[in-house]
Amino acid sequence: MSESKGRFGKRVRNSGSWKDDSDLQNDLESVHPSMKRANNKVSKTTTDRNDERKSRISEITADEEQMLFGNKINLEDYENNRQEIFHQQPIDTSPHTLELPKREVDILRLEVTQFQERVDRNGLKSLSAEEKSEFESRKELLHTLQKNNKNESFLLPEDYLTEEGKIDLAKKAKALKMDMKAERKQRENEWYENQVNRAQQVNQLTKLKKETVNETEKQYEYVFDQSHMIDYVPDIPEDEMKELENKIELEELIVQEEKRISSIEETKKSLPVFQFRDELLRSVGKYQVLIVVGETGSGKTTQLPQYLYEAGYGKHGKMIGCTQPRRVAAVSVAARVADEVGTRVGDKVGYSIRFDEKSSENTVIKYMTDGMLVREFLTDHDLAKYSVMIIDEAHERTLQTDILLGLFKNLLKKRPDFKLIISSATINAKKFSDYFDSAPIFNVPGRRYPVEIFYTQQPEANYLSAAIITVFQIHMSQKSSGDILVFLTGQDEIETMAENLAETCKKLEGQIKEMVICPIYANLPPEQQKRIFEPTPKNARKVVISTNIAETSLTIDGIVYVIDCGFVKENVYNATTGMESLEVLPCSKASADQRAGRAGRVGPGKCFRLYTKWVYLNDLPRNPTPEILRTDLTGVVLLMMTLGITDLVHFDFMDKPSTKTLVKALELLYALGALNERGELTNVGIKMAMFPTKPMLSKSLLASSELKCCDEVLSIVSMLEDTGSLFVNSKEKKEMAKNAHASFHSKIGGDHLTLLQIWDKFAESGFSPQWCHDNFLQYKVLQKARSVKKQLQRICRRLGLLSDGPHESEREPNTTALRVMKAITAGYFSQSARLSPRGDTYTTLSRKQPVLIHPSSTLHGAVPPVKLIVYHELVMTTKEFMRHVMPVQGKWLAEYGRNYFDKKDLL
Repeated sequence: MSESKGRFGKRVRNSGSWKDDSDLQNDLESVHPSMKRANNKVSKTTTDRNDERKSRISEITADEEQMLFGNKINLEDYENNRQEIFHQQPIDTSPHTLELPKREVDILRLEVTQFQERVDRNGLKSLSAEEKSEFESRKELLHTLQKNNKNESFLLPEDYLTEEGKIDLAKKAKALKMDMKAERKQRENEWYENQVNRAQQVNQLTKLKKETVNETEKQYEYVFDQSHMIDYVPDIPEDEMKELENKIELEELIVQEEKRISSIEETKKSLPVFQFRDELLRSVGKYQVLIVVGETGSGKTTQLPQYLYEAGYGKHGKMIGCTQPRRVAAVSVAARVADEVGTRVGDKVGYSIRFDEKSSENTVIKYMTDGMLVREFLTDHDLAKYSVMIIDEAHERTLQTDILLGLFKNLLKKRPDFKLIISSATINAKKFSDYFDSAPIFNVPGRRYPVEIFYTQQPEANYLSAAIITVFQIHMSQKSSGDILVFLTGQDEIETMAENLAETCKKLEGQIKEMVICPIYANLPPEQQKRIFEPTPKNARKVVISTNIAETSLTIDGIVYVIDCGFVKENVYNATTGMESLEVLPCSKASADQRAGRAGRVGPGKCFRLYTKWVYLNDLPRNPTPEILRTDLTGVVLLMMTLGITDLVHFDFMDKPSTKTLVKALELLYALGALNERGELTNVGIKMAMFPTKPMLSKSLLASSELKCCDEVLSIVSMLEDTGSLFVNSKEKKEMAKNAHASFHSKIGGDHLTLLQIWDKFAESGFSPQWCHDNFLQYKVLQKARSVKKQLQRICRRLGLLSDGPHESEREPNTTALRVMKAITAGYFSQSARLSPRGDTYTTLSRKQPVLIHPSSTLHGAVPPVKLIVYHELVMTTKEFMRHVMPVQGKWLAEYGRNYFDKKDLL
């Protein structure tokens, strides 16, 4: 608010309020000298310099103070009035003319003028009642003075008077003779010089008082300093306070959500695929089949389904599907896209993997494993729910992907409105194009930085130990930030390395910076899988230990260093022997290049290969072998037969499997009762195809219903799906863990009944995590088995295999174990072995292949050794080992394998 000079020189605001009462008192004293002058007392806390200045001010005369702090009449004003003052004639000497000198009249006139200017500018309402009263009284006084003093009077000079006060005529005559003009001129000059000197004093004293006032006011700056203010809060009722807190929390969440959405949008726009969005959509609309080629990290997996949804492909109740070769990828990508779309998983964005599905009627974008899409063909041959399907990571050539490609080739002829997108890395893109009649290829450039490759000078005997050493070499020698990605072959190796790294870091605590260890593999719970995507803490380095899933299926930000063991674990099927085993094999050059590329996503990277360059150039195959050429096709053939595809030999596979492999699959299905003698699907085969399990497990479930032990076999089958990490092997409590595990062992029923006992005890505990901890068992594995069992139970009830009443086995407890073992044998008779005459090895009954019982089995080292056994799987490491072994009787093998074995095989 602006200020102006008020009466008596006082500073006033435009509102008319006074600023400083002490200034008013001083002004009144200067204008009216008759008033008693107030004593100025200086505060004890004022500095000496301030004291000096104030003492100097106190010596100012009343007239000086009036000029300084009242209305200051400048030299120009005095010059204008000078002639008037000295040229007026004395016309009146009455006493009232002596009440105020001429200068005071001028001051009064100036005050009235200022008041009038203020009234003219702001109106009469701008004055307070007190000011109005004083204004009127001053105007009246000035009017009276001006009326009585039209000509200024002056006192008779003393030179004319005698001591008695009478006029001396001689003196008067003498005075009259004087040159009054010269005298008047002299008096004018003296008066002018005096005014100049006093004006200079005024300027000096004005500056002096201003400095003094500023110094004094600094002592009270805290009054205006906001930082010294005391904060007060109103007394708000508890319910209103809670409502206010909720409102504040909601506003904070809204702000956070806006920031999150802004960050997501920026990330989406930064992906290489974004600049090709419109062109991609035009190509999809133009062609029925489109091959999209882009490197990992280009955004094709997460963004392409969203582009299609935004373009309207999710309207009219249709869905956009996207297959993934692995369960981990399907779940993690669905979670990411749901976050970007702004929904929860299971609503607009869902996923479907074996034994786990989160989708609803609202789902428009659905991620699934390729195997689950094959199973959808069973109930919906035309995939009427989908408008477009994306086969992602098609270059991996999984068994289910190859089957899907063949199925889609037939579907496209029946549904011209259907759109198929084959998404692949740069590997063999032309082969996909040729398979779909020269379909167009759409290239999406990736953002790839140069990667420096390092090889070992000599072959490493133990790549696991070499990988651990290399991690610490990088962590301790590379001062720059950047995370490490290690490629190993499987869960056991990953857990071993993670444990070793953690123990070593604990011993070196304080000597090296923090290391965040993040394993990733298919059986890892989703909440732990998400850790690999979390930002690395400051002053720490993240070490991700992964299977080949991180080659192309997952994009992990921040990776600068890659350690490649050079191996991969794959299923290998020998059609001659009819045996399938999980083996560790050298990876392909294409896979090695993909792994190295993970180091060049955020900047220049380094890849450390735990093998020599000679091995890379000479020992590694150029491309990975398609799974359809190296696996048992029994389950695939059953699904294809269920879909009505009976001419397997002439089915349009991208890579045709050998005839011998197809024949072996047909023979086993016939032995299991899924096919009749004419090669037609039986009722048993149709029911077997309804289970998302291997045909042998589904046959055991069907047999368990006839043997009245369905619930028990369901428990075993559910746990066989994921038992690799069931047992916790604690180094600190090794003996306690060993004894706890041994308490569940069943020598009668082997590993299968051991699993059943663990399940029963787990159920008795109320599915307690603490019980798992006390018995050194993984709670997450048993929880997953519980989920799998629930889904299998629903299928069994739908097929009429399981009643809702009491278990049949509860009525005959003495025969439960035998009936369960017979049901398992009904499905696994083809995977049986006999003890060799020497008693130290086993030989498979069908192909006479030498095998051993795995050291983890309850039957390993049994005395006396079991003569006949069946096994769940073969694992090839240094030797061929049988895992999950169960004793059987020869008559059971003869009963259930009568269409598989020769009689001499059972002798």
